[in-house]
Amino acid sequence: MNKIRCIVVDDEPLAIDILRDYIAKIPFLELVKSFTNPIEALQQVQNGEVDLTFLDVQMTELTGIQFLKIAGSKSKFVLTTAYPEYALEGYELNVADYLLKPFAFERFYKAVQKVQEAMSFPGIVGAPQEAVVESAFKNNFIFVKSEQKIQKIYLDDILYIEGLKDYISIFTKQERIITLQSMKKMEDSLPSFRFVRVHKSYIIALDKIESIERNRIIIADKIIPIGDTYRDGFFKIIENKNIT
Repeated sequence: MNKIRCIVVDDEPLAIDILRDYIAKIPFLELVKSFTNPIEALQQVQNGEVDLTFLDVQMTELTGIQFLKIAGSKSKFVLTTAYPEYALEGYELNVADYLLKPFAFERFYKAVQKVQEAMSFPGIVGAPQEAVVESAFKNNFIFVKSEQKIQKIYLDDILYIEGLKDYISIFTKQERIITLQSMKKMEDSLPSFRFVRVHKSYIIALDKIESIERNRIIIADKIIPIGDTYRDGFFKIIENKNIT
């Protein structure tokens, strides 16, 4: 596969320097140019000269959300911002991933891997003997292998996911789906601004939370514990989303 041509759009020079350094470490990425003015970057994106755009949200000339609405679909986008409240709106505009500043190189690499896989394998990826998890964020669904079939699951239908040794159970509005898959792989396959791991055995859909009572989450009459390891991170997300 050819290198992924990318640009960085951010009005903070330090943020651009960090992304330049990260991009230089990945052989399949090629930095075409960086921009502090998003208006200057628009033409390059609209002309189809860019495969991937790393886009800041909070910019004075043009916000990242406004940029996305104008730019069209010729480039894939990864949002970079210090403001988690923009994640859901970015997701609705079909961004490939959302990086919350400051982010480590490991998290950056996972984001560009998602883009690489989406460009290389537009269909289902994974070995037949393994559970197949293809994050199709643009279409708002995933595929998992369950028993002798590959099943399509819409992200909007997922309530929570429970880990059971080498298996996981995906609880949706309609059914329970069991698949051979690790919690870690499933966690990495889901958009982090919609799904959060709250316990070694549970991943929950943030928008399906009905209430939070001390260290317990209620979703569809299910009581889900919040593990000590995940408590601080979970409540920080809740505070940023202004959920009360």
